[in-house]
Parts: sequence; structure tokens; C-alpha cells
Amino acid sequence: METYSLLREFADSWMLLTLFVFFVGVILWVFRPGASKIYENPAGIPFRHEDSPAQSRRDNGGEG
Repeated sequence: METYSLLREFADSWMLLTLFVFFVGVILWVFRPGASKIYENPAGIPFRHEDSPAQSRRDNGGEG
């Protein structure tokens, strides 16, 4: 059996199963009970300066 066929068979079977299990594990890790408190702070980052947007570098005297 040549190398390409062997790697192709491995990728089609075991690697697919491994990556699927990893994907399901990540989903379960993110949506586990108690994780919402951890992710509340990062989830709000885009909205922190909603009422007064951050100044650009040009406004601060930089070259931005």
C-alpha cells in the first residue's frame, strides 16, 4: 500500500472521528453549566464604549 492511500484511509476514518469528537468536546466545554459567568465579560467587549466611542490615534496626536 502506498503512502498516499494509507494516509487517505487514515484521514477518512480515524482522523474524521477524532476531529468530530474534539468539536463536540469544545461545544460541550463552552456550553457547560457555570461557563456563562466566564464569558460575560469578553462578550461585552464590542459594546463597552457604545455611548462614547474610543478616540482614534489622530485625535490623540498619533499618526493613525
